[in-house]
Amino acid sequence: MKKIVVSFFTTLTLVLMALPAFAQEAGGAKEHLGMIALAAGICMGAGTFGGALGQGRTAAAALEGIARNPQAAPKVQTPMIIALAMTESLVLFALVIAFFLQGKI
Repeated sequence: MKKIVVSFFTTLTLVLMALPAFAQEAGGAKEHLGMIALAAGICMGAGTFGGALGQGRTAAAALEGIARNPQAAPKVQTPMIIALAMTESLVLFALVIAFFLQGKI
């Protein structure tokens, strides 16, 4: 499973690195608008997918720690909430970038 995830993100990285080549002006024509829409969709998809994975792992680790030591729940809960907020902020940044890309269409 880990090899599949690594190969997926490697492929996604290579595809995203090639996208700026498609964003160049084409003699005044508006042929690049489809690529901008595609970039916005990929941005939202990758941001949401990564954020969901990060939040799931954070919650699972915190709940496992609380299950092993219930007295440590207050000490685990605050850093968990901070980590979830940081992860969610990255997803919101992806949303803002997608909105900026949609504004170019």
